[in-house]
Amino acid sequence: MEATELGDLRPVLFIYFALTLTSYLFTVFVNLTLILTVCLDQTLHQPMYVFMCNLSFTGICGASSFYLKLLSDLLADAHVITYTGCLAQMFISYTYIFCQLSSLTVMAYDRYLAICQPLRYWALMTSQKVALLLLLTWCLSSVETAVGLALMARLRLCSHHIPRIFCTNWEVVKLSCSDTSANNLYGITLMFLHSMQVIVILVSYVQLVRSAARSQEDQKKFAQTCLPHLVSLLVFFASLLFDTLYSRYGGSSMPALQNALAAEFLVVPPIVNPIIYVSRIRSLCRSLFLKTPQSF
Repeated sequence: MEATELGDLRPVLFIYFALTLTSYLFTVFVNLTLILTVCLDQTLHQPMYVFMCNLSFTGICGASSFYLKLLSDLLADAHVITYTGCLAQMFISYTYIFCQLSSLTVMAYDRYLAICQPLRYWALMTSQKVALLLLLTWCLSSVETAVGLALMARLRLCSHHIPRIFCTNWEVVKLSCSDTSANNLYGITLMFLHSMQVIVILVSYVQLVRSAARSQEDQKKFAQTCLPHLVSLLVFFASLLFDTLYSRYGGSSMPALQNALAAEFLVVPPIVNPIIYVSRIRSLCRSLFLKTPQSF
């Protein structure tokens, strides 16, 4: 399949490549920093930080699905990708999207239990339940993606040009000259199911805000553990919404800029999320070092 041309990059090829590689390495570095910090510090072996690690790991996967192909294209004369490679890229990127959304939902549920039902928290959020939630997050996300790609793979394509620098389900389906009713129905079903997750998140935060209004201690807990999660939610949803709107309503002017903005959901959340949470972990470690009581 033929991807959108990146333009004549030869005069500044190494600059583009260096900036892209630097961005990718920085993304991997900040996410691995968070994961290693949690793994090496026994005081951070708690459900909230385990879910943070999962969020960072999915971020590395999502960013890799975009950056590695882009780095390859920057060094190649022809910007093409095989159909199998396109399916593989979509499998990783869409599994990343669904895992991120599910992880953020689980984190909202975890914060609800920790703040609104603190006496029952450790009875409800056991290590077995944490492992089960992580397993379900990955299994359900993988199955959702696999079904969508299976429906897409059966379509007969009448064109091979994708107006993107990476593969997406919507762009490939638009190349089809077969009946796409099943694809559209499945897309609507996924939107409905994930809307339920958004409702769970909203309900959790309504309860969290109500609880935080009762006392200064609850307000402190909310500010320390919920605001970073809320920022992550806003960054992820804003990036995903922009990509969705661009896919369906984006014009053809300034394709390079539009492609860069469309890739925001694969670039911005994986960088922003660990930076948000690393600052939270840094403050926690400082408080532990100074022997200052820290509540969860």
